[in-house]
Amino acid sequence: MIQLLGIKKNTGVEIREKLALSQKKREGYTKELLKYFDEVVILSTCNRTEIYFNGSLNGEEGLKKIFEVLNWNINLRDYCFYLDEKETVKHLMEVVCGFHSKILGEDQILGQIKDAYHLADELKSVKHDLQRLFQEAITCGKKFRTEGKLYEIPVSSASIAINEAIKNNAKKIMVIGYGEVGKLVVKYALSNDIEELNIVVRRVESVNDIDDKRVNIMTYEDGRNIINDMECVVSCTSAPHLIIEKKHIKESGNKLIIFDLALPRDVDEKVKEYTRIDLYDIDDISSMDDENKKLRKERMLQFKNIINEYIEGYFNWKNIRDVAYVIKDMKKNSSRVIKERQTTLKNKCNDKKDIEIAEKLIKSTSDYYVNRAIEVLKEEQLKGQGEECIKILEKIFLKNL
Repeated sequence: MIQLLGIKKNTGVEIREKLALSQKKREGYTKELLKYFDEVVILSTCNRTEIYFNGSLNGEEGLKKIFEVLNWNINLRDYCFYLDEKETVKHLMEVVCGFHSKILGEDQILGQIKDAYHLADELKSVKHDLQRLFQEAITCGKKFRTEGKLYEIPVSSASIAINEAIKNNAKKIMVIGYGEVGKLVVKYALSNDIEELNIVVRRVESVNDIDDKRVNIMTYEDGRNIINDMECVVSCTSAPHLIIEKKHIKESGNKLIIFDLALPRDVDEKVKEYTRIDLYDIDDISSMDDENKKLRKERMLQFKNIINEYIEGYFNWKNIRDVAYVIKDMKKNSSRVIKERQTTLKNKCNDKKDIEIAEKLIKSTSDYYVNRAIEVLKEEQLKGQGEECIKILEKIFLKNL
């Protein structure tokens, strides 16, 4: 049975960062969880950590095993939620479409779910139900955004941070980290009238896709040397430790806005003790999105029927799959009967042309009735009457004559 363990909505960033899992950890933990479950997908972003799993261990028994494997403190159990199969399918479809994001409708979650699925696929931790579910969810997310034209109201933590910086007349901006989020921040920053953009990375040579005179690429050490000359800093690394500490920031100087988009957080909260510093974490940034939130919500609700279609489609697939063995047996038995009848025909008829015509008629007649029986079986299975239908079809098509 497919199940889900996740972090409850509105859980503070100080708790979420304790339950966050880096990519390196996800690989090891996935392999370890496969010792107890048939399928596993780990989704861990700045706003959520969710473990999708399929297996016989369920309920509290399954949750305790996950906490044990992930080395999570059991005292954090109250910050987590558990969903059974039906609710898990609904939840994932809504998540991929942006309904459960802190920034409603944000588009990064689709890419994050793709990445989580691709990692699971590489690790061979999806092969049956979860594989199909994530494939359907990704397709659903794409269709939802395309038909709903959500790109007309684009939003992400990166765009909100830069928009806020521009409102505050920031011209000198520093971006720390150049992963998926960092690249978005740089893109939005360069689309505005700024004077200077400093990109701070571990390896300067890793940034080779920008040709703009306003851009400087530098190391962490060089970045810290000029950080106090900046008007805005956006930090979005995947580091497990603090990147900006209080000792890196001068108490006096120009106004400096710092956006911390990382989880675990990159910036020491103590920098807020300096009056010239405005520090915003990922939760603060989501509250800045009121202007477009209403527009996106209205648009999203208009197209929520797409989600319902994919939920129904997934369960229909699963229901039909449950009778696949009967369909296979019926087709196998049909082939056997056709061969027997064709052999009998050949023994009684000498005209090759007549034999060919008769063989085709025998096969087409058999195929017609078998395929019709399969259609009826699928219909009855979706109505919840599959077992009764199987008994009848087995008597007709599978009983040895």
